[in-house]
Amino acid sequence: MVDLRPEDSEERAFLVGMEVRRRSGGGAKVTAQAQAAREASSASSAESSSQAGKSAKPSIPEFDAEESLSELRTLAGSAGARIVGEILQRRDRFDPATLIGAGKLEEIAGAAASVNADLLLFDHDLSASQQRNVEKIVGRRVIDRTQLILDIFARHARTREGQLQVELAQLQYLLPRLAGRGVEMSQLGGGIGTRGPGETQLETDRRKIYRRIRQVEQQLENVRRIRAQQRQRRESAPVATVALVGYTNAGKSTLFNALTQAGVLSSPNMFATLDPTIRAVALPSKRKILLSDTVGFIRNLPHTLVSAFRATLEEVQRASLIVHVSDASSRLSTEQDAQVELVLKELEAEKKPRLRVMNKVDLVDQEVAEDLLRLSSRGDSKILYVSAMEGTGLDALLARIDSLIEEDRVSRVHLRVPQKEGRVLALLEAKARIYSRVYKDGAVELEADAPSSVMRKLGEYIIAGDEAADSA
Repeated sequence: MVDLRPEDSEERAFLVGMEVRRRSGGGAKVTAQAQAAREASSASSAESSSQAGKSAKPSIPEFDAEESLSELRTLAGSAGARIVGEILQRRDRFDPATLIGAGKLEEIAGAAASVNADLLLFDHDLSASQQRNVEKIVGRRVIDRTQLILDIFARHARTREGQLQVELAQLQYLLPRLAGRGVEMSQLGGGIGTRGPGETQLETDRRKIYRRIRQVEQQLENVRRIRAQQRQRRESAPVATVALVGYTNAGKSTLFNALTQAGVLSSPNMFATLDPTIRAVALPSKRKILLSDTVGFIRNLPHTLVSAFRATLEEVQRASLIVHVSDASSRLSTEQDAQVELVLKELEAEKKPRLRVMNKVDLVDQEVAEDLLRLSSRGDSKILYVSAMEGTGLDALLARIDSLIEEDRVSRVHLRVPQKEGRVLALLEAKARIYSRVYKDGAVELEADAPSSVMRKLGEYIIAGDEAADSA
């Protein structure tokens, strides 16, 4: 039977969560990704903790099974699914054949049939054999967490580059799953998990897959070369690039819009931003930077996606400053930050200069938010608190970025410019921050903060220190 429903029609999804009770020495349940997240967070905070003279490691809240299932629910909604049921299975170990056990699958098959579910969404990665075995028992399409994320990326990719990156990741995911595919092979169009390359004859021929992968990689290499040329032109001028990174749905695009007025799509859906956007932003010193909005990260982000989006994420690798945006209203913001650290480490960008920004303070208690915003206004605050939605705390954020950018450094200068030099005075108005202006003997004496690039053009008008003191 062929499914001919439109691509964006709403599908009925049944969610399956999984918790493995592994006991540590203290009896707590732990997962591999939680342990990796704790290690990443501890490593990222080690330097600041040692400077503060503290040896205690921070306590990091973990994603428990219910919260993980809640995140899967949000992912499913972003993919266009309607949740019609869910179940959470707790076991002492994974079942190698079906992940959750044949007996539990029989129960799930009955529950899914009773609500007429179109597919099962697993909050876990399935091997090719596990996926086939589960499909035989439940008689429905089965999508694991990685395939769901890939589908959301395919749904939101708008530019040719983004579509190529998603297709490459999907093909790499598909390759080990060619042999003996079951129920989903009858689905020839539409539905979650079939966007991008789709369920076509392509999937029946491994050689065609390899050939298409090489073609996509070549096209992406061309994209990377063009992007490198564009970056080289940008870097020829003393303009720094600042990259926004963070967990998906932390409010990066909303913050990007608030700072640049760019009108980039901001959405509560996960992975609403896939295609990178770069806009110029004027800092308080009147220097300009290029602000880059990037794809959001997520727990267990598929490695194939990180590899496929490497051309896009090079903006993070080459940035002068990384602004790490977190959701201040989330109980799991520390755990989410640790997951971002893991991706930055994979990109070899974990040692880049970093600025931490807690967004969405408008969603926390008003009195607490006011205290946090007051702290942000201090120049020595290590973490800034903002509300991109309400536009609060943004001046302090721009001032902090200004203080951290090394390119085209700003310094205080005294100048005497003849009043007839309108071009020079206009340049100062546009590019420098003027603190005082005195008209004397047909000239204008100014005290200003000016970038190095401007000072090089105005060398003949600069007053030496002693002469500036005499003029005052």
